[in-house]
Order: sequence, then C-alpha cells, then structure tokens
Amino acid sequence: MAKLYHVALSPFCRKVRLSLAEKKIECELIEERYWEGHTDFHRRNPARKVPILRMDGRVMPESAAICEYLEEKYPDPPLMPRSADSRYEVRRLVAWFDDKFHHEVTSKLLYERVNKKIMGAGFPDSGNVKSGARAIKYHLDYMAWLLDHRRWLAGDVMTLADFAAAAHLSSLDYISDVDWHRSEVVKDWYAKIKSRPAFRSILADQVPGFPPPRHYSDLDF
Repeated sequence: MAKLYHVALSPFCRKVRLSLAEKKIECELIEERYWEGHTDFHRRNPARKVPILRMDGRVMPESAAICEYLEEKYPDPPLMPRSADSRYEVRRLVAWFDDKFHHEVTSKLLYERVNKKIMGAGFPDSGNVKSGARAIKYHLDYMAWLLDHRRWLAGDVMTLADFAAAAHLSSLDYISDVDWHRSEVVKDWYAKIKSRPAFRSILADQVPGFPPPRHYSDLDF
C-alpha cells in the first residue's frame, strides 16, 4: 500500500490526498511533524516539507510532481484534459492557487492562526491576518468570474485545478476563514467538490486544539 507523509491542514497534502482518493488508490496516511527536525524525515526529503508519497518503490516529494506522476501512471479517472490548451489552463490555475493564493492568503491566515501555535513559533501577526482576510476576497471574486463562464474552474470538466483550489479553501474553511456568502456560484462549486467521495477523509480531519466549525463537514452548508 502507498504511504503519504502529510500534515492534516496542509493544502499541498490535501491536493495529493484528493488525487489519490479520486483515482481510488489506497494509501496509508502518516502524520509528519516535519518542523521537529527528525533525521529520518530529512533523509526522505532534504527540502524538509510535506507531502511525501512512498509508492511503487519510490519516495516522491513535491505535490505538483506527485499529482502529475499519478495522472500519468493512473490516468483513469482523468484529472487533466486531453488538449494542450486545456492542460495549460489547468496547470496555470494549479500554480495560481499553490503560489499566488498560498502566498497572499493561506500563509497569512492558516499559518498565522494554526501553524504558529502547533509549531511553537509565537503568536499570530495581526498585520498578516488582516492582509490575508483582504486578499481572499479578491481570489473568491476571481473564482466567481471563472465559474460564471465555465462549469468548473478550468473548463467544462472537473480537473486538478479544482482540487488545488478546494485543498486551500477546505483548509481555511476548517478555521472559518472563508466567507461563503460572498459568491453563490463559488459556494455551489465547493458544495459539488465537497460532496465527492474523495473528500470524505478530509472532512473527517481533526486537529488537536482546533475543533472545526459545525458547517465544516456539513454537505448542505
């Protein structure tokens, strides 16, 4: 069985978990407190970050590379479209959420509110929290614009772009940092993603000291 070394609220780990679950690949989840400096973990990944997937006799870091590997090795059901133009759009949006959204929102909200406490790294920076709270409004509006023109974020079918976005938003939703009233079309999109069987283990996550809000696992939120 595959093994995924992960942190529950990491959006990069969640993106890989969603890909594995959608493709019905059984995987053992192993929580990895990478910030504690275990030598064995550093041998697995000198970059000292999660996720790491142990599968097919390989040890694979980097969420984007892992998801591309899974897509090529296990193409059904597909999470990447066939045409070069459509595949580019998926990759563009995955990069948007894993780079721009992560830098402007996730790192300012989730990391300040949760990661600092778990890692013993001090108190939240109120300036960062305010910055993230402002930035997420822009990103939700951009998603709404995309979904006004498409069924899913990158086109007419669900792709890895939707999983990348849902991975970040679900992590933030765990700490009630997503205003689902801002856009009905974004809320409807998330409800569709949230209702997929691939999402079940994510909705069951529990982080000690941080109970999720009541609506977090509610499919009819």
